[in-house]
Amino acid sequence: MTYFNARTFPDTFETVIERTRAALQKHGFGVLTDIDVQATLKSKIGQEFRPYRILGACNPSMAFEALKLEPHVGVMLPCNVIVQQTDAGVEVAAIDPAASMMSIDNPVLQQHAAAVGEALSKALADI
Repeated sequence: MTYFNARTFPDTFETVIERTRAALQKHGFGVLTDIDVQATLKSKIGQEFRPYRILGACNPSMAFEALKLEPHVGVMLPCNVIVQQTDAGVEVAAIDPAASMMSIDNPVLQQHAAAVGEALSKALADI
């Protein structure tokens, strides 16, 4: 799978979360969901896990266009961005939307996904 910006920052986990949210917003993405994997695993199965969050990022205009091009594309939305604590620091990564949309046989959607990927890549580069 092709990842965007899988890189590590020396900042605190919460600082990287804030910077990631701000960079996404600057490039037209809102965060629809924020899944705290660490808290969920602790509360649901009693397991300890490193700080790990999944941010469901969505650019509403781009999502609307994708839904017009492919009615079932919603199963692949939003664009998930992970922020996780590692031994080296706090890592941020996302999958290239164009790579994930290759499984849908719709060339126009794939072109659109490339544009979404470009915007997402720029957002992640601004963290």
